[in-house]
Amino acid sequence: MDHTNPNSQSLFLGLDCSTQSLKAVAINSDLTPFPGEWNVHYDTDLPGYHTEGGVHRGPDGLTVTAPPLMWAAALDRLFDRMRKSGFPFELVAAISGSGQQHGSVYWRKGAQRLLRRLNPDLPLRDQLASAFVMDESPIWMDSSTTAQCRALEKALGGPQAVAELTGSRAYERFTGNQIAKISQMWPERYAQTERIALVSSFMASLLIGDYAPIDVSDGSGMNLMDIRQRVWAPAALKATAPALEKKLGSLTLSHRVIGTVHNYFVRRYGFSSNCVAVAFSGDNPNSLAGLLLRESGDVAISLGTSDTLFASLREPKPSASEGHILASPIEPDGYMALICYKNGSLTREDVRNSVAARSWTRFSELLRAAPPGNGGHIGFFIKEPEITPPILRTGIHRFGPDDTPRSAFSPETEARAVVEGQFLSMRLHAERIGICARSILATGGASANSDILRVMADVFGVPVHAGDQPNSAALGAAYRARHGWECHRGSFVPFSEVVAKPVDFATVITPNPAITALYEPMLRRYAALEERLLN
Repeated sequence: MDHTNPNSQSLFLGLDCSTQSLKAVAINSDLTPFPGEWNVHYDTDLPGYHTEGGVHRGPDGLTVTAPPLMWAAALDRLFDRMRKSGFPFELVAAISGSGQQHGSVYWRKGAQRLLRRLNPDLPLRDQLASAFVMDESPIWMDSSTTAQCRALEKALGGPQAVAELTGSRAYERFTGNQIAKISQMWPERYAQTERIALVSSFMASLLIGDYAPIDVSDGSGMNLMDIRQRVWAPAALKATAPALEKKLGSLTLSHRVIGTVHNYFVRRYGFSSNCVAVAFSGDNPNSLAGLLLRESGDVAISLGTSDTLFASLREPKPSASEGHILASPIEPDGYMALICYKNGSLTREDVRNSVAARSWTRFSELLRAAPPGNGGHIGFFIKEPEITPPILRTGIHRFGPDDTPRSAFSPETEARAVVEGQFLSMRLHAERIGICARSILATGGASANSDILRVMADVFGVPVHAGDQPNSAALGAAYRARHGWECHRGSFVPFSEVVAKPVDFATVITPNPAITALYEPMLRRYAALEERLLN
């Protein structure tokens, strides 16, 4: 078998180390899926780690962690299952991966030697049990670092200054603030830390048997990287913890090959010794790659438990209140934007339950019964403290056409208000950070509702393509493995040339220009009312 020729039956493997499980998918050289997908669910498949939802929650209600040794054990378990299913590891030309963003791993001094000397006759968890100064890794759900966030903002000149430098204001879950907390609370452990990894670079380190660099896309979710220069920001490092740059190691571009798979995986599972690893990245960047959001203005909106909008963009406008700017995982000079809402499907379900007797069919009937623009009625539905914008006080705020508060709406007005309000918010906050949508890919549970998507198309004034791409983060990692391999063979090749397969979704909804025009003045009113709530 010729492993230097990607057209010679080679496979490209993508991993996704998410909050609750570790998954794998593979693609052929022509981007078609290799049959099968594999996963290890932490709670049920590795019960000895006693996680719930893949995590451990602290008694303070703010601290949320997961054991990195569990992720290492999951990798062995995953590959064991793949081997038993007959997966041809010897055909894998390149591997890349996705990790839940903002999680951090603290390697003890001497851990690099352990990685380099991995013994294929022993499982990873037995060989790495002593490799960490912190047995528990803080993850994205942790919100215990408010003091460190305020300190970083004070040191750098305020929230907007932090956003301008790093792409986001200081967030509790971001890695730099977690590092600051650990260095302050456990200075002895911090001093014994040889390397700090993200979940993505941690998993890559296992694969190559050495410390793997952090890629710039996942690295831009740390409040530590200069978002424009793609280097560690000295002022942010200094304000976070001592001797931090050495502990972080180097950054790398997302398409770079970072090494070959370690002999552990060659002998234990049958990988080719020529199989290369392409830099691992975060789950959101890999999802952007998996959904093929390649051009500026390509937007995806995931309508799930929480709603998430992410997009490729060329000219970012970092903001202290408008989501996140990250380095693109597929375009070396590009960016991606990410806006998260806590009040997504569960909030829509609450309204459905109250006005439509728990029936989505009835909810759609009510949505169609109210006119576009809702007669000027606007609602803010804050079931959970909101991220975008930061509205901490929960409740429903209704306003009439004259902007005076209303205590209640009719059922059809209520149904349309919860849908229109969310998409007005998305458009408002997306445009503020430089996103000008030219098309939208709608995914997630609510994307099955064509009436909701009709509102989305009309509010944004662009076509909406609907459908779900399962395992988009793992698939994006596989695409990036294919792209990185191609670049490694010679000079850089654009992602769009290597991964040119179109995303084919059956449902396409085009906007009605006359209705979109109705939303222009409504968007300005929405922005003014939101400002009233914030103040």
